[in-house]
Amino acid sequence: MARIHIELPERYHFSTELPLYSLHINYGGHLDNALLLTLVSEARVRFFRSLGYTELDVEGVGIVVADAAVQYKSEAFPGEVMVVEKAAVDFGKYGCDLLWRMTDQTSGREVARGKTGIVFLDYGTRKIAPVPMAFKERLSL
Repeated sequence: MARIHIELPERYHFSTELPLYSLHINYGGHLDNALLLTLVSEARVRFFRSLGYTELDVEGVGIVVADAAVQYKSEAFPGEVMVVEKAAVDFGKYGCDLLWRMTDQTSGREVARGKTGIVFLDYGTRKIAPVPMAFKERLSL
């Protein structure tokens, strides 16, 4: 069976720190796979906020998640602080991919990497919208 393989960029647009609490931990004593995506979602909100946007207002349109892929690399444990880095890449007419990497702040150990595909949406009409040019230009690597 083929496994997901995610190539990461050389540079990232954004980085944030997220501590792991007991509520993030599963019965195996490590970061729960579903809650990892919750942390990645929080990092995405912070990424947009760092650019002066919200997920509902990026130059007048919002975003929706179209797809997500995760590649797990190692366990993470309560008390560790995760560093989540984000880069916007592969822009199309209506969206782009947000590539991300999660590492342990102290050791640098990679915990996971992934891709979240986003599509821009006019929430007023409930129709997809073109990528705002100002957003794309701000993120040109």
